[in-house]
Amino acid sequence: MSSDHPVSGVAGRYATALFELAEAQGALDAVAADLGNIESMLNASADLTRLVRSPVFSADEQGRAFGAVLEKAGISRLVQNFVGLVIQNRRLFALSEMISAYNAILAAKRGEMTADVTSAHSLGDAQVESLKAALKSATGRDVRINTKVDAELLGGLIVKVGSRMIDSSLRTKLNSLKIAMKEAS
Repeated sequence: MSSDHPVSGVAGRYATALFELAEAQGALDAVAADLGNIESMLNASADLTRLVRSPVFSADEQGRAFGAVLEKAGISRLVQNFVGLVIQNRRLFALSEMISAYNAILAAKRGEMTADVTSAHSLGDAQVESLKAALKSATGRDVRINTKVDAELLGGLIVKVGSRMIDSSLRTKLNSLKIAMKEAS
């Protein structure tokens, strides 16, 4: 395994191994797409998430159920085998972290940065593209955006790029105002 990948821990080791296999087969983008589909399925199905996270299910049960889901979804044999190994080694609970780590390795290989953007409401395609352009001009690099919705923000955005965080959420502004009002009284 090469040591130039920006990940560590169990998820990082699995992601690095998958990345190296995908790179050797010229399937980096195909594997990323499959992993994105798996992540979407996990986010959309409480039952699938329960299967992944619950220690109650045996490796055989997880393998049969998850294997059937992956087969039906048209996931490549490489990714199916990878998930099968993860299940066999009882590490399925860390699959989401492995997917994130794979994406981080791929972004680093491409010279991209990843920005985690949390907004009060779902961002439209035009908003995401505008944000990408603004971040590219600020960082000088292509930026891949992971979006998340948190209604408690009320409005605005929280953007994390590398070690920098820009919090322009309405919740934070209101909290700052509340603190300033307490100090003034």
